[in-house]
Amino acid sequence: MRKEICIDNGGTLTDICVLDGADIYTAKTLTTPFDLSQCFFDGLRKVSREIYGEENVEKLLGETGAINYSTTQGTNALVERKGPRLGLIVSSKFDLAALEAKPGYAELLRALVADRIVAINEELPPAEFGAEVIRSANTLAEFGVSRIVICFSGASYVRHERDFVDRYENAFPPHNLGTVPIAVSHETTGDTDEARRIWTAILNAFLHPPMENFLFNAAKRLRNTRGGASFRIFRNDGGAAKVSKTTAIKTYSSGPRAGMEAVRAEAVHRNFAHVVSVDVGGTTSDLGRVTNAEVHSDLRGAVEGIETSIELCDIVSIGVGGGSIIRADGKSIKVGPQSVGSAPGPACFGLGGTRATITDAFVALGLLDPAVFFGGGMSLDKARAESAISREVAEPLAMSVQDAAWAMVSQWVGDLAEGIKRHTPPTSETVLMAFGGAGAMAISSVADMLGVRRILIPKLAAVFSAYGVGFSEISQEYEVALDKSSAQKRGAAIAHLIDRARRDMSAEGVEFDACALRARAVAGGTTSDIDIKQPETWPAATESIQLRVSAQRARRPRPAASAVDKPTAARADTAREVLVKRGGIEKIPVFRLSACPTGSSGAGPAIIEGDYFTGYITEGWQFTVLDGGDTMLERKG
Repeated sequence: MRKEICIDNGGTLTDICVLDGADIYTAKTLTTPFDLSQCFFDGLRKVSREIYGEENVEKLLGETGAINYSTTQGTNALVERKGPRLGLIVSSKFDLAALEAKPGYAELLRALVADRIVAINEELPPAEFGAEVIRSANTLAEFGVSRIVICFSGASYVRHERDFVDRYENAFPPHNLGTVPIAVSHETTGDTDEARRIWTAILNAFLHPPMENFLFNAAKRLRNTRGGASFRIFRNDGGAAKVSKTTAIKTYSSGPRAGMEAVRAEAVHRNFAHVVSVDVGGTTSDLGRVTNAEVHSDLRGAVEGIETSIELCDIVSIGVGGGSIIRADGKSIKVGPQSVGSAPGPACFGLGGTRATITDAFVALGLLDPAVFFGGGMSLDKARAESAISREVAEPLAMSVQDAAWAMVSQWVGDLAEGIKRHTPPTSETVLMAFGGAGAMAISSVADMLGVRRILIPKLAAVFSAYGVGFSEISQEYEVALDKSSAQKRGAAIAHLIDRARRDMSAEGVEFDACALRARAVAGGTTSDIDIKQPETWPAATESIQLRVSAQRARRPRPAASAVDKPTAARADTAREVLVKRGGIEKIPVFRLSACPTGSSGAGPAIIEGDYFTGYITEGWQFTVLDGGDTMLERKG
């Protein structure tokens, strides 16, 4: 079995996970927002040293069969409004007020489209319609648009959009210099709701150029290494495909979805009925749910609060991360949502940052060892951390640095717990699964505030989303509006989708007949599985049908989970002097998890250290190292 490289590119850090049979190699590197292909290859160089003992990217790529990649860069581009200048063409009969129907819609429409909207009558006679195509394109060109989105209405919108494309390309051939690219809504989704479909097309068009530029640059650099690995994008539906077979909106929130794939696999492995995942990164904490082995999702997921036509994992992001800026706000302490990112980073990074973060608080208190942070690849500056805390929190609130640092921890923990409580109130069955670079840091304190008594910290917590990318299958999803008039037309609709699926999987080098197909009928916001061979049995109220085609893949072997019958006392590596909350200094034992065999157990207060993560376990909690190196925390008493 050839190696598989899985990469999760976040706003602060980029994580790499190389799967080689039963062996897993990991690395982390700082994200380089000025050139994302740099951190991509920085990560490959770093992980190659882990594998071979020396840097050898060409050898690594030569032994790799697939590279699967997830990224939050599309999400970041939308947040920062960094994208093309869009123009929109709609039907004259469409009510534009429908695009501003809910709070937040008008602001985003102004930011992405503004007044660059033209309405035309697509049902005009052919000659007149052709003239309208030219007029509308010229009008938007005068606005200086760099991309035009076409979204028509009514039952025949697909035919009209195709007619527009034919006439536009006849008047403005794509190969000519200066021709403005166009995008049509029916190629993005077959949703019957017009406003939702238009919004989906707008968002997809806005994300397309920044994602395309980066992904094709990364693919080009990979080709220049002469490696034979396929390069695929992990999408927000849990599948993966080539860059040329991926729509831009499918990259939105793909990183958090990768984490949820890993959470689901772990929940199945451990037989957990209800898991609340807490993925704490540098900028945000992403919260999700898995119940009875199913990832919670929304049929019409929201992007920046805008309801779209695509199904999205039900993940809530809150502005509480390892790099969230913490400062005095009047007589209280405020956490985020602004973040220091990877550049300049927390003050303790020594890269020019001056703002205080939870990472600085942990360094100042002694809970983080400056010498082993980031796998020993970065030395932290305690004096800079204390200076930032003094200036940003302690002095404004007339507190000592020690008290201010603990107050920062309390506020950070409280905000994270409140976010979890709002998103999904825990039950007696709930297991918190904490991952991300800062996921384990204070999770026992968070659990105490929620009344949760069990926490799982995966061995690969710091690169869990990258690991989750490895559970993807090559797949595609389609949706088409349904003509309800006859079973014959229903059969024709599904046949059209199957033809598309056959072409797309062939382009991926996958034998279509070996793929799995799943079809669903959509009606009234709900879905039901249907038999594609019996269209007469589909629900009468069916509005559209969805088809998913997936290439089956062999899963990497993993032994069945086993219970720990007789825990043995874990041996501490050392003890660390910590400034405790009630004042003074205490020595707290530090347990290096890689040195703890299965069944090792210890009690808080304690510090546990894994690859690229540190966790502070408070009093009343017991930790046990499970098979595979995962760690279970349980509240005692």
